[in-house]
Amino acid sequence: MRIDIKSMTLDEMTQFVKELGEPAFRGKQIFRWLHRGVSSFEEMSDLSKSLRNKLEEISFITVPKVERKQISKLDGTVKYLWRLKDENCVETVLMRYRHGNTVCISSQVGCRMGCAFCASTIGGKVRDLTPAEMLDQVLFTQKDSGLEISNIVLMGIGEPLDNMETVLRFLELVNSSEGMNIGMRHISLSTCGLTEQIDKLAQLRLQLTLSVSLHAPDDETRSRIMPVNRGEGVEKLFACCRRYFETTGRRISYEYSMIDGVNDSDWQADLLANHLKGTPGHVNLIPLNEVAESPFHPSRRIREFQRRLEQQGVTVTVRRRLGGDIDASCGQLRRKRMEEKIQ
Repeated sequence: MRIDIKSMTLDEMTQFVKELGEPAFRGKQIFRWLHRGVSSFEEMSDLSKSLRNKLEEISFITVPKVERKQISKLDGTVKYLWRLKDENCVETVLMRYRHGNTVCISSQVGCRMGCAFCASTIGGKVRDLTPAEMLDQVLFTQKDSGLEISNIVLMGIGEPLDNMETVLRFLELVNSSEGMNIGMRHISLSTCGLTEQIDKLAQLRLQLTLSVSLHAPDDETRSRIMPVNRGEGVEKLFACCRRYFETTGRRISYEYSMIDGVNDSDWQADLLANHLKGTPGHVNLIPLNEVAESPFHPSRRIREFQRRLEQQGVTVTVRRRLGGDIDASCGQLRRKRMEEKIQ
């Protein structure tokens, strides 16, 4: 089997070329070419023909294809459906802000977490993405759009900490000064709350922003909409978050999708505020996007919920809705393609 060369770190690439009988500096040359988004070894013009042929024989370069592309007429948000080598598809969203261009990427094909309000989990998990396939979403979004990517959010299809080894390698690749050189402070990682993995992440003391997809402050509600909570529990999750802050010094962002009549009551706002006492954190209220298969609807009490949290000293923001005229919810575009293939 040929080697997935783009998933190699710079150190691995250097060792790889040395084993091929090439000088070490060739590793850096190849690494740089790959992180510019080349599609073939032929494009690596400063390598000898013999080396390019050798690389072609023993390795391959991942190149996703644009299966679909939607551009919002409201705010310029771009949603990509990328077709991978094995014909599976994943989504990436490009969002434009005053502070720069942010890309939201996927970490898995499908998802096994089963969150009731999310289209990504419909059909379950198919497979993990490779480091190269995660990197490609950043590289080729930048290449196709012509816009420099300054920020990354791991909040697309899949649970990043369910594919942790790959995600950590991706972070090393995208952070490399010889590659895209996107700093950790410009990267956010979102998890539904896998406490054991969060503890492991804390020990690495990375300077990224950890976002916890909370969506409910009580076990009954959270277990109903997020099956992962049945094995974790809200108290266990918040204890883990406190340990994360104590270890890293980095405050956590709590993602909270506002669902009408489910998690938007006053008592739930009070309970959430109580959970956050003594630990710096930030609550990001998210207007729910409609999903055809979901019985849930956007809350009509977002501002009331926000005010109640703020009265108790909680830092709160309401996420700006982007891409409202396209398939904005995570997993919707992939789901439509799956339905079309069945038909």
